[in-house]
Amino acid sequence: MKGFVQDIEDLAVKNEEFRQVLYTAKNCQLVVMALKPNEEIGAEVHQLDQFFRVEEGEGEVVLDGVRTAIQDGFAIVVPAGTNHNVINTGSVPLKLYTLYAPPNHRDGVVHHTRDDAEADNEHFDGKTTE
Repeated sequence: MKGFVQDIEDLAVKNEEFRQVLYTAKNCQLVVMALKPNEEIGAEVHQLDQFFRVEEGEGEVVLDGVRTAIQDGFAIVVPAGTNHNVINTGSVPLKLYTLYAPPNHRDGVVHHTRDDAEADNEHFDGKTTE
């Protein structure tokens, strides 16, 4: 079967990795993330669109300097060119998934920690999941 059909809420909640690419298509990419208490993605700007969905925990999203509290059930759309950050302000891991359009990371990449992600200068190399 082509495509990806799984329980994304379950996958996101069970995920313990800072970042794990689950599926890469030609024009979008599905990634799960887990931020430890007081951890953040780190301020960044992409030249692509990004969508986040929070599945567990609470935190804060910063879009071009505007801070907004987020929690389980929140969706965030980050248009290309927007300076953004996601911060876990709670006492338990912040579990979420994100869609990049187009893909941003190498298919299948797993970063156990934020330090691993920052040390790995990987980017989407054009290879999709199938």
